[in-house]
Amino acid sequence: MADNLIEISGVGFSYDKRRIILSGIDMVIPRGKVVAIMGISGSGKTTLLRLIGGALKPTQGSVTVNGELTHELDREGLYRMRRRMGMLFQFGALFTDLSVYDNVAFQMREHTDLPESMIHDLVMMKLHAVGLRGAHRLMPAELSGGMARRVALARVTALDPMLIMYDEPFTGLDPISLGVIRNLVRKLNDALGSTSIVVTHDVQEALDIVDYVYYLSEGVMVAHGTPAEMRASKDPLVHQFVWGEADGPVAYQYPSRNFSEELELA
Repeated sequence: MADNLIEISGVGFSYDKRRIILSGIDMVIPRGKVVAIMGISGSGKTTLLRLIGGALKPTQGSVTVNGELTHELDREGLYRMRRRMGMLFQFGALFTDLSVYDNVAFQMREHTDLPESMIHDLVMMKLHAVGLRGAHRLMPAELSGGMARRVALARVTALDPMLIMYDEPFTGLDPISLGVIRNLVRKLNDALGSTSIVVTHDVQEALDIVDYVYYLSEGVMVAHGTPAEMRASKDPLVHQFVWGEADGPVAYQYPSRNFSEELELA
């Protein structure tokens, strides 16, 4: 078995010749690791997740997941691969008409022939892992934002996926809930032997739990390294992003003519 679960080579993606989203992306994601993909809004992070999941096909280059080229898989092959993936969406995306229990049980019922008694035990195990076994009868509308995110995480891990992808998992959470989710990302990855990709703007929280970081800017990979290397980076763009500085390569002021000239014209 190859050491790298995902290999991305020379990947480009565009919706048309004028809208280039990604260009020349090279990445490797080793098995068992937690890897962050960072960058400002519109840099192509979520598009990269869609390419890995096979929802999009690269315009150039190749995306290999578990030894298979995602863009060459037929419908059956793509669905087979996706059954070994989990995706945590930004706000959880729970089924609002299903209870917490049924949300977590959904994939087990859909993709396995397990008896209901075994599904019950597995659901309770998954909810216990995220601290919500006692909430299994509640409906999504009865959950706080942090609880809903934890239920979604239990659902993501229902089939013990080889790959878990997180799209902004910390957005909108209070500090306590954020800390809980952050720690669960690391603990569940290690407990399941999975590989995780975290797309996030919450830099310091992510750097505390990930093994490696890729930084995108305007669809190009501009930096990558360990969390320590990213924190110590002298690259002005990376430094500004990591430390949340208001001004730098990403300017505070939108481009305009000299302010004194504007005043003279008034």
